[in-house]
Amino acid sequence: MNKTFTLLGPDGKPYASTTPGAFGGHRGNKLYGRLDCRAALQAIARGGYVKQRVFFADEATAVAAGYRPCAVCLPREYAAWKKVQRAQSSSRVRKKAYS
Repeated sequence: MNKTFTLLGPDGKPYASTTPGAFGGHRGNKLYGRLDCRAALQAIARGGYVKQRVFFADEATAVAAGYRPCAVCLPREYAAWKKVQRAQSSSRVRKKAYS
C-alpha cells in the first residue's frame, strides 16, 4: 500500500510525494509552521483552516513558495522575517520621499 501526500513545491504548485510534509501552512494567509502548532490545531478544531491547509517538505520550500513563518510556533523565524519586512518597508518609504 503506497500512500501519497500532496505537498507544495517552491513554485507554489502541488505535487505528489511518498513522504508526508514536515511543515503545514495556510494558503489564504500565506504562512507556514510546525505540524504541532497550537494555533493551527485550535483553528482546525474550530472547523476552519482545513480547506486552506497546505504542506511543505521543509522550511526552505515554504519560504521559496512565498509563505512566512508562524509567530506562534516559529517565533525566532518570525522575528527574523518581521525584521526584514520592516527594513524593506522603511527602505520603500525613504525611496518614495526622495522621488
